[in-house]
Amino acid sequence: MEYEAIIGLETHVQLKTKSKMWCGCANAFGSDPNTNVCPVCLGMPGVLPVANAEALKLTVLTGYLLNGEIPRFAKFDRKNYFYPDSAKNYQVTQYDKPSTLGGWLEFEFKGAPTGFARVRITRAHLEEDVGKSTHFDRHSGVDFNRAGVPLLEIVSEPDLTSSDMAYEYLNALKDVLIRGGVSDCDMEKGMVRCDVNVSVRLKGETKLGAKIEIKNMNSFSGVRRALDYEIPRQIEAVKRGETLRQETRRWDDMAGITEPMRSKEDAHDYRYFPEPDLMPFCPTDEWLTEVKARVVELPLQRKLRLIREFGLPPGDAQVLSDNLELGRFFETAAKDFKNPKAIANWIINNLAAKLAESFAEVGDLKFPPAALRELVELVESRKISSNQAQVVFAELFANGGTPSAIVEANGLAQVSDTGAIEQLADEVIAANPGPAADFRAGKVAALNFLKGQLMKLSKGKANPAVAGEVLERKLRG
Repeated sequence: MEYEAIIGLETHVQLKTKSKMWCGCANAFGSDPNTNVCPVCLGMPGVLPVANAEALKLTVLTGYLLNGEIPRFAKFDRKNYFYPDSAKNYQVTQYDKPSTLGGWLEFEFKGAPTGFARVRITRAHLEEDVGKSTHFDRHSGVDFNRAGVPLLEIVSEPDLTSSDMAYEYLNALKDVLIRGGVSDCDMEKGMVRCDVNVSVRLKGETKLGAKIEIKNMNSFSGVRRALDYEIPRQIEAVKRGETLRQETRRWDDMAGITEPMRSKEDAHDYRYFPEPDLMPFCPTDEWLTEVKARVVELPLQRKLRLIREFGLPPGDAQVLSDNLELGRFFETAAKDFKNPKAIANWIINNLAAKLAESFAEVGDLKFPPAALRELVELVESRKISSNQAQVVFAELFANGGTPSAIVEANGLAQVSDTGAIEQLADEVIAANPGPAADFRAGKVAALNFLKGQLMKLSKGKANPAVAGEVLERKLRG
């Protein structure tokens, strides 16, 4: 009997705002403990929260980016529980009326028959983050700098079926949020955390198995490793005749195992009720139009468009999709150009390398996209050779200017005049009778030697293709 895994993910993402969700304290990482705090985020009696307008906009923007629905009525609720990292003893979140509903995320996945997978989104709701506990030898400390930071929880439907699929989904979601300006998604700063819900069942069944939750995963690779352990664990348990029960587990990355935290019977009753200090959120048409104007072309959409419009291979399109500035440079240079692939080659193989080694950005370039296009045109028209083009490009990158002016100033123009090359060919054949005889005797490789001698004699200016044609014609004739 074959079993399958059913996986759903709850991804918590810190939003890219300057201040916290309910107060003016800085949303900043790395400050000294408990310095970005105030009576509001510390939950002092009598304080009143005020919703962060940018956080509301980023939440709705995420809904648009994930093809979701934006309800005209949303509200905040109190999720009540006691834990040291929550100074209020409750968390402000959205329960039954979130700011976004539904949607889907499409991403590339080799395990799918079409090469693409689509995961449905249940909702994306806005809440506040809590503080961070640090455990020492004999005591613990709590840093409330993170308390009140706007947090978006993106809940997927149980559409994922493997650890690799979950990993690719998370990376695709991260790319969408970064490209959309929603979050920096810096894993090292704790900006993205994930809860994993996983169950197993016999293939062909429709009923879900007992849901096992793995809490507070802080890396995508950790999610994959945890699932690679947990799925076989559940399957083996079922095969032994055990009845799996809903529970929450933790992932021990060092040991490579999941461990029980609490069973369903121990689950919290959070006693949700509407947040009395915050009005419901009812976006207007004008406000939604303003947010919708911030929707950008997403990485996968951009990659597929570059393939479609410019005929680029997937690898090139991926590079130019991942690096937005390089991609924009390419599109400007390649617009209506007969051979966009040639321009892409120069950008990916030459320009990107130069930028990396000089620690520069596209905005620092001393030449416009039109100059690179002109350089490619010079090569394509055989006015300069590929080697000469490298010389021109180095000068262009260092000092700017135009390729034509650099070619003229340095005497780099390629000689394509047949008469001039025939004269050089005669000199080379006369000076090298041995290789000439070898070629006539059937040693084709000897032509390359003679061609190299001709290029040397012309100081690299002869058109290599024309030089080869002339030499071969003379030697055979």
